[in-house]
Amino acid sequence: MTDQLLRPSGLGAVIIGRNEGARLVACLASFPDSVRPLVYVDSGSTDGSVAAAKAAGAEVVALDMSLPFTAARARNEGFRRLVELGAPEFVQFVDGDCVMQPGWLAAARAFLEARPEVGVVCGRRREMKPEVSIWNRLCDAEWDTPVGEAKACGGDALMRVAAVQAVGGYDPTLIAGEEPELCVRLRAAGWKVWRSGQEMTLHDAAMTRVGQWWKRTRRGGHAFAEGAALHGAPPERHWVAETRRAVLWGAVLPVVALVGALVSPWALVLLLLYPVQMLRLGRRYGWERGVFMVLAKFPEALGVLQYWLNRLRRRRAGLIEYK
Repeated sequence: MTDQLLRPSGLGAVIIGRNEGARLVACLASFPDSVRPLVYVDSGSTDGSVAAAKAAGAEVVALDMSLPFTAARARNEGFRRLVELGAPEFVQFVDGDCVMQPGWLAAARAFLEARPEVGVVCGRRREMKPEVSIWNRLCDAEWDTPVGEAKACGGDALMRVAAVQAVGGYDPTLIAGEEPELCVRLRAAGWKVWRSGQEMTLHDAAMTRVGQWWKRTRRGGHAFAEGAALHGAPPERHWVAETRRAVLWGAVLPVVALVGALVSPWALVLLLLYPVQMLRLGRRYGWERGVFMVLAKFPEALGVLQYWLNRLRRRRAGLIEYK
């Protein structure tokens, strides 16, 4: 089955972006003409993205940037417009820095049609240029998730319109982790989430500096903390373990070791747990990834701390953008 066999009225797409330039042009071009409506949600671009989207035949939604921006809010606005334009049965959500892979849309749609209990299906997201930097390679490895029934999807996924409507869409207040949070509510409503091994999109992380990796990982820690605060109670325990690991390895252990060293230098022996953990994870995931899975706990812990400080101060968290 090819993408050209899709029925025009059955599948639409929502693309979000800001100043993606050539990446957005490639993203739009990767959708066959049969995928309509094609809605592009722009969040204040100044690089001609709006004109490029219109030229590609997309319906453009320009977000009111006087209101706090989140990707979740952008997806909701695009989804609302998609439904107004024709209410297709399925919607492909995708970020503007991604390119759809041939065959994915038809295969994913066929899967949902054959499995009415599944509300979301996502495939393998790959990095376009993993050879450019270690940070891109880490992203590519991160996208390599187990196939089968899952708890969550990422930003790129094919969803049933009825399922998204049933749970009220994304939570527009979340600055990160909005897709797994949506999946928590979808599963609570009786829908299943599925991960396919088929390639779905090519993503351009464009990370060439350690600072970008640090910010992106800190954002992940923030998402862990907020997700656990929202859905951490049993039986879901959403991101509770991830939050605890970040706090333990990224904050508690180094503080205990350094404070303990004021009493006895032997307390610094605790720091040897880090290379031991790197070795353990390196054997399982590869040395490069194993090392950075441990180092990631430091920015993740900062993200957790940021979430709780903002919550205690009753402040709204700002976006943590890495590019």
